[in-house]
Amino acid sequence: MLSTVRAKNIIAICGMAILLAACSSNEAPEYVERPVSELYNSAQDLLDAKEYQQAAEAFDEVERQHPYSVWATKATLMSAYAYYQDNKYDDAISAIDRFISLHPANPDVPYAYYLKALSYYEQISDVGRDQQMTQDAMQALDDIIRRFPDSKYARDAKLKKDLTVDHLAGKEMSVGRYYQDRQEFLAAINRFKSVLDKYQTTTHVPEALARLTECYLALGLEGEAKRTASVLGHNFPGSEYYSDSYALLVDDDTIKAAQDDKSWWDSATQSVSDLF
Repeated sequence: MLSTVRAKNIIAICGMAILLAACSSNEAPEYVERPVSELYNSAQDLLDAKEYQQAAEAFDEVERQHPYSVWATKATLMSAYAYYQDNKYDDAISAIDRFISLHPANPDVPYAYYLKALSYYEQISDVGRDQQMTQDAMQALDDIIRRFPDSKYARDAKLKKDLTVDHLAGKEMSVGRYYQDRQEFLAAINRFKSVLDKYQTTTHVPEALARLTECYLALGLEGEAKRTASVLGHNFPGSEYYSDSYALLVDDDTIKAAQDDKSWWDSATQSVSDLF
């Protein structure tokens, strides 16, 4: 009986050894440190092949294995670029922030700020949605313009900032039109005034003036309506909203006469900034 028990124990031990051997064969291969140039070149090859996710991970491996090499510094920024190309914007921004934090004096820092701005800018949604990403993009673009005013990135940042500001103004106009359609004229006026106050250089200003005129008239504020319409005529005489605002303030049969002899108009002409 004793020999039988002993035999079963031996069999059990052997079985366990076989199981452990099988499990160990499925484990990940042993970590092997590779030369930094080899790692970096492999990552670059993946990037050239547009295997962006794999390239980003490979550049991250350069930094992990050789954190104090000059290659690691470059790899951090290249990892961000690969994530950006793969539309993994959050990962790209995280890598960029790490690069800027660790290497603030690096010659590639201006590009890092530019890549961060692009990562926000390319996520700007339509005007019907929350505009936090638009605000983040504008802040990032402002950082470039302020920190590196003479760089090639600043020139492009200024162009993109103009488009971003126009986008924010478009959001204000969209909300203002919504309130106006619901006859919530005071709320609409606040939105249209915001466009004139904050976004005077955008393409939305003529419409904002015209809609302000409409809202003032709807509230019976004819004096404010005339003053606002005068600003529209003085600053944007060729605008499509020019004659529309006139039509609201004079009879159809006397529009031409009012345009020829617009004493109330000329007495109130002023710039947009004078409204505030």
